[in-house]
Amino acid sequence: MADRYLSFTGTAPGRFLTRRLGLPRPAPLRRWSAERPALDGELLHLTAGTSRLDLAPVLARTGLPTDEAAGQPAAVVLDATGVRTVEDLDEVHAALHPVVRSVAESGRIVVLGAPLDTADHHQAAAQQALEGFTRSLGKETGGGRTVNLVRLTDASAAESTLRFLLSPKSAYVSGQVIAVGDGQESPAPEDADRPLTGRTALVTGAARGIGEAVAAALARDGAEVVVLDVPQAEEDARRVAERIGGSVLLLDMTAADAGARIAEALPGGLDVLVHNAGITRDRRLVNMAKDRWSSVLDVNLGSVLRTTDALLEAGALRRDGRIVATASIAGIAGNAGQTNYGASKAGVTGFVRALAPRALAGHGVTVNAVAPGFIETKMTAAVPLFIREAGRRMNSLAQGGLPVDVAETAAWFAHPGSGAVNGQVVRVCGQSLLGA
Repeated sequence: MADRYLSFTGTAPGRFLTRRLGLPRPAPLRRWSAERPALDGELLHLTAGTSRLDLAPVLARTGLPTDEAAGQPAAVVLDATGVRTVEDLDEVHAALHPVVRSVAESGRIVVLGAPLDTADHHQAAAQQALEGFTRSLGKETGGGRTVNLVRLTDASAAESTLRFLLSPKSAYVSGQVIAVGDGQESPAPEDADRPLTGRTALVTGAARGIGEAVAAALARDGAEVVVLDVPQAEEDARRVAERIGGSVLLLDMTAADAGARIAEALPGGLDVLVHNAGITRDRRLVNMAKDRWSSVLDVNLGSVLRTTDALLEAGALRRDGRIVATASIAGIAGNAGQTNYGASKAGVTGFVRALAPRALAGHGVTVNAVAPGFIETKMTAAVPLFIREAGRRMNSLAQGGLPVDVAETAAWFAHPGSGAVNGQVVRVCGQSLLGA
């Protein structure tokens, strides 16, 4: 369903009324397209504290020319990895205070921080301060701009992350803290525009909505995509597969042998597994029958655990593979009427954080999750008007996201160069005002 309020605020009467009444004024977001794959403008590189990072080669490959005198930069990268004291935080203010207002609409601000040094409580305090700073700045900037914090030790390991955050693909990702480790050594893809060429991806629940968008994004990036959904969705699944040049696997993910059947259907192995299948059966707990509780837990969480275990045990996921699960801000902040859904999605977060280090060490596979907020789908279009409007406006970008926003985040996790991104749960919610 179209966001008529967003359209209205772009008109002269809309701008007048929202300004007079103090109402939210969302800006149309600049998303990726083949015709305009990069932000328009220059990148401004700033430093606070004493940094040892060699960022120049990585930033040069983001697609944005670096200009230290950019008058209206499309993006700003502040290297604050050298911030170790409260006094060093003055340099964060000194660097960004003069330029924040000049960042172009739908621009990007990325702050680079260091991991917290538990042996130095001054460094840990100063670096933790960057989280409160970036999240607060994200709520101030407006104009479709996003602000994120990336913790890293090696600039080259963070290349795929910086390319994502400094591009139109991250339009609905803001207020996030992303940790990038040293990770796996992965050769650069031969074609930067199709980094998944030669890789096989399977997306569950891919016949419609977010799953369809994820399948399309992975296919665009070169993957051979298997569209998995329940037999009842066969017509939609085949339509999606035909559109993206993929294949279809009809399967109920709650079946005890689902993992074995996937492995059998893909004897050559799998490089990317996206757990997207999910259901809702909303009721307040006092009115929730047991079947509504157990069905949601089984589809959204139980099937993810069983299938992943089976595929890892069978060796069906190749080394340098990627597992991407779908969490939700309902599992982070909670949501009335969704105790079952919130429990299942919080469980996905626990699954990711516990499995990630073991899957990487034992199988060479990374495990991450996207956590969507209010995304414009057929399901949210059926939500009552006032609740729908609240969902749209209660974030820093003052609008709902699109399925493609979740898909672009999944594609970043799936990228061959994202081997250093592991155990992360990244909200795709426009920096929702609910949750952390």
